[in-house]
Amino acid sequence: MEIDSSNPLPLYAQIEKILASEIAGGTFPVGRPLPPEDALLRRFGVSRTTIRATIQSLIRRGLLEIRRGKGTFVTQPTITQELTALSGFVEDMNALGRRPTARVIDKQKLSASRLVASHLGLSTGDPVVRIQRVRLANDVPISFDETYLPADLGEKVIAHDLELEPIFSLLEQKYNTALIEADYCLQATLSTGGVAKALGIKAGSPIFLIERTSYSDGHRPVDYERLFYRGDQIRFVTRLTRHPSQKPVAQGSS
Repeated sequence: MEIDSSNPLPLYAQIEKILASEIAGGTFPVGRPLPPEDALLRRFGVSRTTIRATIQSLIRRGLLEIRRGKGTFVTQPTITQELTALSGFVEDMNALGRRPTARVIDKQKLSASRLVASHLGLSTGDPVVRIQRVRLANDVPISFDETYLPADLGEKVIAHDLELEPIFSLLEQKYNTALIEADYCLQATLSTGGVAKALGIKAGSPIFLIERTSYSDGHRPVDYERLFYRGDQIRFVTRLTRHPSQKPVAQGSS
């Protein structure tokens, strides 16, 4: 892969994307040094300032680390995921330069519990489809997902190869179910035996539990998920805007 002069992305961002992809693909394995600056200068034909900006950006992303007196090395980073939009695991990992895969643990039709029914706008006992998967990035288990769908939609979805086809893509592209918005709740908890086994971690390890209910047109709930993310592999960040009415009142004003 090479940089493209017609690409509107800045040169450092193009090189960053190339190097991140090569790190994810194993061209530069974890624990090995990145080629020196001079080698990168010759490869990409850009200024030293551009190469250094690229390296600093990769360091901020956790893909590289500087070891004093030794050089710049590829590291095994904690995934930093921004909470800015409704997106699926495959979209998130692709955006981070990670290779997403999935392993289906179970898929079956069952009766909705009170909790599941409340999120999907159903009655307790109504039929739903539950899909359980382990989601991996670069072959490392990152999350254990439980997805619940109304039975009529879920029976269509489970007919597909869910290790290859993302559920969000199937809903939107195959079954004309646009995903408009979602309720999202994140909390810290400890892994139980079943979740820990699926993720390859010790029971009682810290994890994030995310409950997400996604809605289609007319605020119709179509997808309820319980997502268990490894606490040692990911962190979540967002950007907050202060509402004008929350600005402090100047001292001395009435």
